[in-house]
Amino acid sequence: MEEIGAPGGSSPSGGRGGPAPAPPSPRRRRQPGSRHDAGPAPLARSLPGGGGGGASIFCSSSSWTSANCCRPQAPQQPLPPPPLLLQQRRRLRGERGAEAAASPDASAGATTTTTTPSFCLLSTSSRSRLLLFAAAMNEEYDVIVLGTGLTECILSGIMSVNGKKVLHMDRNAYYGGESASITPLEDLYKRFSLPGTPPESMGRGRDWNVDLIPKFLMANGQLVKMLLYTEVTRYLDFKVIEGSFVYKGGKIYKVPSTEAEALASSLMGLFEKRRFRKFLVYVANFDENDARTFEGVDPKKNTMRDVYKKFDLGQDVIDFTGHALALYRTDDYLDQPCQETINRIKLYSESLARYGKSPYLYPLYGLGELPQGFARLSAIYGGTYMLNKPIEEIVIENGKVVGVKSEGEIARCKQLICDPSYVPERVKKAGKVIRVICILSHPIKNTNDANSCQIIIPQNQVNRKSDIYVCMISSAHNVAAQGKYIAIVSTTVETNDPEKEIKPALELLEPIEQKFVSVCDLFAPTDLGRESQIFISRTYDATTHFETTCDDIKDIYKRMMGSEFDFEEMKRKKNDIYGEEDQQ
Repeated sequence: MEEIGAPGGSSPSGGRGGPAPAPPSPRRRRQPGSRHDAGPAPLARSLPGGGGGGASIFCSSSSWTSANCCRPQAPQQPLPPPPLLLQQRRRLRGERGAEAAASPDASAGATTTTTTPSFCLLSTSSRSRLLLFAAAMNEEYDVIVLGTGLTECILSGIMSVNGKKVLHMDRNAYYGGESASITPLEDLYKRFSLPGTPPESMGRGRDWNVDLIPKFLMANGQLVKMLLYTEVTRYLDFKVIEGSFVYKGGKIYKVPSTEAEALASSLMGLFEKRRFRKFLVYVANFDENDARTFEGVDPKKNTMRDVYKKFDLGQDVIDFTGHALALYRTDDYLDQPCQETINRIKLYSESLARYGKSPYLYPLYGLGELPQGFARLSAIYGGTYMLNKPIEEIVIENGKVVGVKSEGEIARCKQLICDPSYVPERVKKAGKVIRVICILSHPIKNTNDANSCQIIIPQNQVNRKSDIYVCMISSAHNVAAQGKYIAIVSTTVETNDPEKEIKPALELLEPIEQKFVSVCDLFAPTDLGRESQIFISRTYDATTHFETTCDDIKDIYKRMMGSEFDFEEMKRKKNDIYGEEDQQ
């Protein structure tokens, strides 16, 4: 697989209830010999420094409240509207005459401010903007998507690349939904109803981009493949997470995932190190298509418990292997066929091998960059975006979705994708998750002063049924003020006192400067959506990687399209020339 390339970052902002702009990328003339001229740069080139190149965004102060668009700004210049809006404008000018495109309509004044994005139609008149809004709502689409979370934005991008006509709407004024990154810091205080404002010691509020859902990307995982196939990597910069740790007996240790690390690790005694090394060699050589590598194990019949017994591994080794390498949340996997677990450990090892320090990646400026990148992909292929758009009703006829009603207008569709918040009557509660955002002025102890890391606390170490996760990032990722760190603790709730459940993790972070606690319900759809053609995503779980999110995306795709998910279907079919025609 090719390396992730990341020429420049971008960040969108939403307007008021009209077609929203595609997340913009900086408009810069390409210079001979620059990385823009040479093609996608490998990820490693963007790692040593702290910032992403060319990170800028042009938006009005009235429209980016919680949007992830706080970044160093270049001198402002006009932002071109997305291609679809250009096409709509030209069509309307042809049909309605020059008057609709050029003459301001004073009678539309107050209405326009609530139905038009503040910067995607700078040169159009009030009446033209209203016509664009009406045209977008009164058309029929192949797919309407509600909510701009990562799952929804990836599916929107896939559908658009495959030639589907897509309308994407969100009741929020910003991209990302529950997976957004909050900026400035003052907005995070308001979101969690904390009194007052952040103290001066936390620096400028605009220096912060705080994720609501903490997750990392596996370097060789499914989300990275999606980024590469769609070339969304051109809008993002990444850094490697500096370390992966596991909790044992009240202390944290680096996760051994290579033969050399296994022999040097203080997690195990001498003889157990040798046995674990043999296990890692077995996993590395395992090939599900070559029976000679099975060594007497039937991967579809023998359980993982059988494999551990074969190599005579102790309970502590089983704990960090299953939870820190295979990344299972519970011990249910022990009595299931071992093939899936072996493949998970191979994924961890292969991801680690790509960049060395850990198997995890993180985008500069926060996870909110990811849905914005896929939203831009969808817009380039004709998708229409409307933010801050109230959804009044999902219109159903004869048990099947036919459209979405908003502000008295109905946009018709054949299929609908949405997150659980838009259809509470069609989802069931599947548990709860607690997340605690902690602001620190120091790195976590015993992590070699890492600027970023993951810590997994296996369930058996704290007498629980599910693991506790800690993700830490810092100012090195352009998400916090200089010298500050953000650590986010998450786990599946098991008792009536969720905060007490994560006490072992919070103790690792002391002293904590500020905490933001949230306890959220997890939802899953009650049906597959094949009859209603309403396809509902799952709530983001407590895991610190996107593999389960990608599984949900692939499952929804299969139910919508009637065929297995194929990464080849995500490949872009034309060059992104958005905004470059003015530079010729």
